[in-house]
Amino acid sequence: MSISPLAPDHIAALPPLDGVRLCAVPAGIRYPGRDDLMLASFAEGTTVAGVLTRSATASAPVEWCRHHLRGGLARALIVNSGNANAFTGRTGQTDCSRTGEAVAAALGCAPGHVFIASTGVIGERLPMERLLNAIPALESGLAGDQWQAAARAIMTTDTFPKTATLRTRIGDREVRINGFAKGSGMIEPDMATMLAFLVTDANLPASVLQELLNDGNRDSFNAITVDSDTSTSDTCLLFATGTADHAILDCHRDPALSAFARDLGRLMRDLAIQVVRDGEGASKLIEITVENAENETAARVIAKSIANSPLVKTAMAGEDANWGRIVMAVGKSGEAVDRDRLGIEIGGVPITRNGAVVEGYREEQVSRHLAQQEIRIQVDVGVGTGRSTVWTCDLTHGYISINADYRS
Repeated sequence: MSISPLAPDHIAALPPLDGVRLCAVPAGIRYPGRDDLMLASFAEGTTVAGVLTRSATASAPVEWCRHHLRGGLARALIVNSGNANAFTGRTGQTDCSRTGEAVAAALGCAPGHVFIASTGVIGERLPMERLLNAIPALESGLAGDQWQAAARAIMTTDTFPKTATLRTRIGDREVRINGFAKGSGMIEPDMATMLAFLVTDANLPASVLQELLNDGNRDSFNAITVDSDTSTSDTCLLFATGTADHAILDCHRDPALSAFARDLGRLMRDLAIQVVRDGEGASKLIEITVENAENETAARVIAKSIANSPLVKTAMAGEDANWGRIVMAVGKSGEAVDRDRLGIEIGGVPITRNGAVVEGYREEQVSRHLAQQEIRIQVDVGVGTGRSTVWTCDLTHGYISINADYRS
């Protein structure tokens, strides 16, 4: 599969991080000859937080994580691609237990400290013997410099690995955050993206991590959509190894955490937009901002209505300045809108204002913007002060081609 034309020019190389070792191997889950199973081992005392899909048909690994997040501690993460272990009934739950127990035995920890994620085809049982037989090789190959291999091992229809890293501060001490994600289709997260894993060397209790993750998630993974489909497997986990030397903080609003919270959100947004850049068949990255809605929630609903409209998305693919489709998508959102104050801009070019076409509007100005790979749409609905930005991609024949033969 060719790399998305929207792929970033540079794939971030993730440096070693104290308290983390990783490995990836080809286990033959679904993809012959490529790594499809990864393991991360964390230092004793590592804390964990997570946001998980709200899908009523959540996968067995999601339910496993949901249960064990209550303990707030982690020693391992194991992830496979090619099979979602979703809609697999009691066998899926049993397979999670077997996986957790095998990893725990290899690393000398409790099964409840092993976190599990799976991505791929729904409704097929995992080839457990292949998975379990690969665990010794995973354990023996653990090293601090295997982030890129781990990021590639979790890919399905992705065309590039999604990685991000930065240095930030807690108080006057420097800390590191690394992250990698996967996702390309079946993307409209409801709590998280398909799979995203973030690791920091900060020393933070699980309760603080959870609040920081919730805040960062709101305007990153929960602000993207490729095709309006919420996955059964959406999982985002944040691990803190506790190896950094800084004061222990027990409130996520502590001023000493302000830089860390800001930069965590920035890294999460980077990864989320990379997911959209790799949207199946995508040729355009689209940023949609809705302003002056009744509240922030209403603004998000309206923005998602625009982002998920097949008519809007195909117009963007065809570089057609058919702004009437945006009017339609705003109107169908179900949120309060003042039709006679509605304003629309594309690429900074005013198209409508106060519910009417701007005098002197020339479509060729917008057409020039639509010819670019990155498109900006701004909508003013004229009823309040709520504001929200979401990111999506266009809808092309490529999306149909990929999904028509996904299991072939």
